[in-house]
Amino acid sequence: MSDNEIDDIDPVTGFRAPITDPWKGFRGVCAGTLVLEAIVVFLALPVVGTVGGGVTWVSGTYIVVLGLLMIVGSGLQRRPWAMQFNVALQVFVILGFFAHPSITAIGVMFAVVWAYLIYLRRDIRRRITQGLLAGQRDFE
Repeated sequence: MSDNEIDDIDPVTGFRAPITDPWKGFRGVCAGTLVLEAIVVFLALPVVGTVGGGVTWVSGTYIVVLGLLMIVGSGLQRRPWAMQFNVALQVFVILGFFAHPSITAIGVMFAVVWAYLIYLRRDIRRRITQGLLAGQRDFE
């Protein structure tokens, strides 16, 4: 074992840091989910216009601002507060009932997706701590 390999081992856990960044892929999934949710929110505009009796300036502004915040948020996934921002956006989508009930339906569907992503984040953290990710242990 070389000196570099000894330096790579975490003294607390006894395992190496993962060779590739597992959080990079997770951040990509979160960003992609936000973009998909923004598309669905924008596609709610014609539904609100047809079924909801027309788009008012309140409902239209709410939907457009919410969709734009999701697109901006997809680029902020490296920030430590990104997951809290994502969950806060979900709360605002669910609270979109005053614009139209279809907005709340979108929020509930995507809340399930975000709950699963929170579970995955917890699982990734657990696996890193236990040294279960590929590249954290010597394989003989």
